[in-house]
Amino acid sequence: MAQKSFRKSQLVAFNNVAAGHDGVLSDRSGAVFVKPCSQAEIDFYQSTAAHPHFAPYIPKFIGTLMLNSNPQAAAALMRCHAGPISEAPNAIAHAPVAGKAWTPSNGAKITTDLAIAMENVLASFNKPNILDVKLGARLWDDDAPPAKRAKLDKVSEETTSKPLGYRIAGMRTWQGFAANDDTGNGLPADGYTIKDGYRLYDKFYGRQFSADTVCHGFEDFFLLERGAVARGPLRKVINRFLEDLEGLKIVLEREESRMYSSSLLFVYEGDKDALKEAFVAEKEDDKTPLNSSDGVETHEESDGDEEEGKPAVQALKLIDFAHAEWTPGQGKDENLLHGLVNVIQMLEGLVG
Repeated sequence: MAQKSFRKSQLVAFNNVAAGHDGVLSDRSGAVFVKPCSQAEIDFYQSTAAHPHFAPYIPKFIGTLMLNSNPQAAAALMRCHAGPISEAPNAIAHAPVAGKAWTPSNGAKITTDLAIAMENVLASFNKPNILDVKLGARLWDDDAPPAKRAKLDKVSEETTSKPLGYRIAGMRTWQGFAANDDTGNGLPADGYTIKDGYRLYDKFYGRQFSADTVCHGFEDFFLLERGAVARGPLRKVINRFLEDLEGLKIVLEREESRMYSSSLLFVYEGDKDALKEAFVAEKEDDKTPLNSSDGVETHEESDGDEEEGKPAVQALKLIDFAHAEWTPGQGKDENLLHGLVNVIQMLEGLVG
């Protein structure tokens, strides 16, 4: 794939997120997702080159850049490549201010010039439905100050994070532009606003649920009536998520790591017609004839660009690694796996 270079002026605000901090950007094509982050998160992404079985379950790492208003300093080379992640260029981190007291960010933009460039998982969808599920009963890493630990422990205690090991951190679902007249009543039972044909659910929506009622959040995401079992295309979508989740579970059970406050990102096509077209496109791909050379059959190779343009049915990625590291000798991440297993059980209930 060709090299791309960007200045900050070439990036635009990225508003198609379900949760997380402000300040996220993308290139004008929408193919590249640019997220302000810490050096720790960059280091983790670069380290995944040594964990090839894990890499398919996270967004593809492209490189790093500096978000600086100085035009010359802002010129950031991001190499889009299919080779090893370790080939991506590095950026220089700013050291944290020693002794500075921790204060909650409340989702505000991170104060940093550092950013990470990744594939935009949403780029292949017409109207993506997005769900962010934060994993873990413990949400802080070993370096967290007491005030942060206390705050996050309180959030865990008061939500589904402690009993289930996960909570809904935010989501958005496509309803159609006719839904713009529906603003929700602002009550916890609804907990959403409408913008540009989407229902937007913030982090407080997910915090209202108990272990007994969190199923309602997943029913809202998959546009199911209360207690209904998914049928038709949605059933296929959920079963694909289950296949991905089971694959991720197998990988994490074999790895030794600690990932605090990481999230599962669920995406599926929210436009019903586009979803049908995506399924049809897959069937057409299955019918593509194979080349034969010396009696050996192989699929035709793609240059990558055509693959990127194909409509997608669904995608699942593990995201947010500001507090993640590989921990040889410490065993698997039980905290993360506890939530992952319970998410799997929840989706299994939706397909009966």
